[in-house]
Amino acid sequence: MYSVIVIDDSPLMRSILSDMISQLDDFEVVATASDAFEARELIKLHEPDLVTIDINMPKMDGVTFLRNLMRLHPMPAVVISTDATRHHEVFDDGAVGFIQKKKIGEDDKTFFSRLEDTLLRLVFLIDRYKTNSGTKKSATIEIEMVRNHPDMLLPLKPAFISTSKVIAIGVSTGGVETLMEIFAHLTPPLPPILITLHIPFGFSGSFAQRLDKLCPLNVYEAKDGQAVENSSVYIAPGNRHLALENRQAKQYIKLLDGPRISRHKPSVDILFRSVCNAVGSKAMGIILTGMGDDGSIGLKEMYDAGALTVAQSPKRCVVFGMPNKAIEANAVTKIVDLEDIPAKIQKFAEH
Repeated sequence: MYSVIVIDDSPLMRSILSDMISQLDDFEVVATASDAFEARELIKLHEPDLVTIDINMPKMDGVTFLRNLMRLHPMPAVVISTDATRHHEVFDDGAVGFIQKKKIGEDDKTFFSRLEDTLLRLVFLIDRYKTNSGTKKSATIEIEMVRNHPDMLLPLKPAFISTSKVIAIGVSTGGVETLMEIFAHLTPPLPPILITLHIPFGFSGSFAQRLDKLCPLNVYEAKDGQAVENSSVYIAPGNRHLALENRQAKQYIKLLDGPRISRHKPSVDILFRSVCNAVGSKAMGIILTGMGDDGSIGLKEMYDAGALTVAQSPKRCVVFGMPNKAIEANAVTKIVDLEDIPAKIQKFAEH
């Protein structure tokens, strides 16, 4: 069970966040605080696994409190604020997640989904904090040490000369909302679409069902040995790497067990490499919002094989980490705003 302290000056927001977080399996709100000074005493008392911090608070603003917390008592902190323009700043100051508060016209269910998406994605990081010496530095070092290369699980092969198009998408923090926005604007016919989303096992299936109801495509949680079809979408289960393989001039799903690759299971690098192996220049690779650098290796391999590679622009990324690392690796053909990605996919399908 992960203990949480909610810090927000609004009594209503403290109540809403406490109720929503307590609905998540393995999360428990042990205390709430209305300002940084109250939070400081409660953190000493409860030693929580996670804190949520509002930015605009009396006595001390949330960004200043976050900096002090990271300096004196490093721990996982998620900033929950109406001010979406400052999410890059809070990551620089040590936050591991950012959630924009409930938007105008947004219902409770959608806001809860965004909250759930971020917190569940951070479980691996919370676990690392709990098992190391308790310092942010040592947690970072430990994460760096387990960055297994894709070669450990899947060799890179000469690109297959294919006539079949395939679209591969990699995404992490902020991915659920981002994917739903993209797929709400897609229409068949389209090539098969494979998605690796950093999401825990048990939630990948329910997300596939949500996406299936949202769009006119057939959406599945991927199954090993499943033949891929046009206008169908295959989402990696949360406990297996998703790969594509050729069998007798047709493509099939291959689910791989084994270690985390690029710190993740499922890994975007494994998906991108497998699609590069299977269809080469006939592929389209898309890397979306996410923390870290998973996907940069595989996307560069796709780029080198002549595939069309796209990175989401920073304008609406929840975290610009994964797209930025791919850009730095010279793996990207086009940098595209989120709202323009559906049109880019449709254009790829038509030409």
